[in-house]
Amino acid sequence: MSEALYLLALDTCGTTGTVALGRYEEGVLSILGEREMAGRSFSATLVRSVADLLAEAQLAIEQLRAIVVVHGPGSFTGVRVGLSAVMGFAEGAGAGVVPVSRLAVLASLRPEADAVVLDAHRNEVFLRLCAAGAEPRELLAGSEELAGVHPAPALVLYCDAGAEALLGASWPGSKRELVAAPTASDALRLALAKILRGEFTPAVELDGHYLRRSDAEIFGAPGVSRP
Repeated sequence: MSEALYLLALDTCGTTGTVALGRYEEGVLSILGEREMAGRSFSATLVRSVADLLAEAQLAIEQLRAIVVVHGPGSFTGVRVGLSAVMGFAEGAGAGVVPVSRLAVLASLRPEADAVVLDAHRNEVFLRLCAAGAEPRELLAGSEELAGVHPAPALVLYCDAGAEALLGASWPGSKRELVAAPTASDALRLALAKILRGEFTPAVELDGHYLRRSDAEIFGAPGVSRP
């Protein structure tokens, strides 16, 4: 009988965040628990949420084999909080780390979709183009970039109602479906193959998958005028 692998995942990129604890044993991934965290409170609730999940499963952090972190795109603050926490958890647990894109997690829920979208605000979206036979691409897109996609995707998934107007104006002929936001347990399922292959990223090399510069970079750089 193979030894059970205990796995942690967290996503702090959206308006709400989630943490999930899983166990992989005998070829089956089981989700032992998942917690949702309110937006703008990740720094205050993330560590406690993880501690509660471990306590409920009667596990110590040292028993974790791997930690999955959704490293963007999304809120700059949320991404940074998540990455900082994972660096600390990984050091304490001696666990491997697997970063995954939130767009890739969303796309994994419906592989038949040609594109998935997250609201980036400012009349822009974070876009993943994943048409069959093509290498997936992720980018920050406004109306000009969306209009330049040919052919327009047949099926587009989005999980933020704020993206609907831009998608409707840019791709009126596409089928658009509003779906539930991806969670940490979804990220865990997506990353499982990499975990089993031992494809880990050193914690010191973790970086945010932002797709957009921060406001400080946009508005605070010397010699750059504010739009």
